[in-house]
Amino acid sequence: MSSYKLYYFDFMGRAEIIRLIFAQAEIPYEDVRIQREEWDNYKQKMPFKQLPVMEVDGKMLSQSVAITLYLAKKFDLVGENDWEFAKVIELLGVGEDLIAHSVPWFKCEDAARKKEILAEFETKHLAPTFRLLEDILAKNGTGYFAGKKLTAADLNMLCMVGLFGSLCPNSIAQLTNLNDFKDRIMKLPKIKKWVETRPKTDF
Repeated sequence: MSSYKLYYFDFMGRAEIIRLIFAQAEIPYEDVRIQREEWDNYKQKMPFKQLPVMEVDGKMLSQSVAITLYLAKKFDLVGENDWEFAKVIELLGVGEDLIAHSVPWFKCEDAARKKEILAEFETKHLAPTFRLLEDILAKNGTGYFAGKKLTAADLNMLCMVGLFGSLCPNSIAQLTNLNDFKDRIMKLPKIKKWVETRPKTDF
């Protein structure tokens, strides 16, 4: 069996989808949570001087989407055909867009301005995206985002709904399909166990 080591900061962010895949696949790995003051000691070892990075048997892979797809393909979380695989990639991109749009909020240190940025993010990006995701679930009619079984797209959307839904609860309050989806995926035994035992962080 391959040896896995995941490098990221001590929060969920772009690495939580990777941790969820490991949890669902029941694959052991080393979860290296780098503190901010330690980053300079690690940075020069990373392929593109950023995180997350996954080490597989001594080889380094950067970029969260690349890592996610590598693991998803390995552990049967990419759907049942090429179209479903493409939809998984599409939805990973949707998640990346949301994270990118939220970066100004995460980086802002002024409390008043931070509140304004979050409100703008919710109005312009989060609420419209959540409504589109609600429609996708309704049209699919399977309870999943791509196909008829769990994929990395579902685990990634769980991350997005969990993180941003808690920051902006009004954006999801009336979306029945999305709330039902979150509740159901959170109850999957392996996911439930990880969520209950993972280190507690704000985001």
